[in-house]
Amino acid sequence: MSTRINTNINALNALRSLTDVNNKLSVSQLRLATGKRINTSSDDAAGYTIAKKMNARAEGLGQALSNIGSAKNLVTVAEGHLNNIVDILTQMKTKATQAADDSLGTAERTAIKAELASLSNQINLEVQQATWNSKSIFNGTASSGATAGNVLFKFQIGAGNSSTNDLLQFNLLKTGNVSLEGGNTGFKSSQMRLDSSGSGATRLSGNTLAGSLLGSSASAHKLMGRIDDAIADVSEALSYIGSVVNRLTYQEASLTVARTNTEAARSRIEDADMAFEQLQSTKFQILQQTASAMLAQANSGPQSILSLFR
Repeated sequence: MSTRINTNINALNALRSLTDVNNKLSVSQLRLATGKRINTSSDDAAGYTIAKKMNARAEGLGQALSNIGSAKNLVTVAEGHLNNIVDILTQMKTKATQAADDSLGTAERTAIKAELASLSNQINLEVQQATWNSKSIFNGTASSGATAGNVLFKFQIGAGNSSTNDLLQFNLLKTGNVSLEGGNTGFKSSQMRLDSSGSGATRLSGNTLAGSLLGSSASAHKLMGRIDDAIADVSEALSYIGSVVNRLTYQEASLTVARTNTEAARSRIEDADMAFEQLQSTKFQILQQTASAMLAQANSGPQSILSLFR
């Protein structure tokens, strides 16, 4: 074989080794550049599929965490308006207590009635101003899946499509109420607003606050009772909001742990061991140099045949 020069087998073997080393060095350098062990499906077909599924779940969990943040903000808006309404009702209770005193005359009670009507209108305004992304929190038409007469907010608090584990329903009674209905809890407080017109409901409206409602100590006491009921209802609504916030907080902690563990599992499969890849890269660089040197030596080998022609 050493006297045949048409096919340089030694050079071909050295070239094959050099090509193989170059390919491996290229893969190692790509892993160092991207930080990933799997950059194409050919690197690890099964691992590529598993890593992509885990990455999709981790991204979904991340968005669910963002959704929880938005849900908390929405609930905080509702809580702020309800706190204002409690303060207003407290002021109304003070005025109604004052009106119950017979030391006041008709003119004084008329003045108190006007102030109560103004405060009641402010309650209506609080209800109207409670909005989130142009959607009223306390008023509106029932959404899909809600019972008639309710506004239903559906908070996506998980990465799955389960209506039981990944969805939190937040129900609010529609126009004229600031009471809350707790979805699966079955909680439903009575109507908060007070109105002398009644029809079975206890309401209070600035437009229908008749003079007879404060015409005597007895009517003032009746109004005081209605305001007490309203305060109790709004307090119950605030308690429900607190329970929703607590659940969102626990879910947030749970999703954070799940996301971290999912990312860890994906990283174990997909991400590169940088120390190992640096070691491999150094080895392949040395082999590349030695393979190049051997290829050059193999190419110069057939030149010895020229001595036969001297």
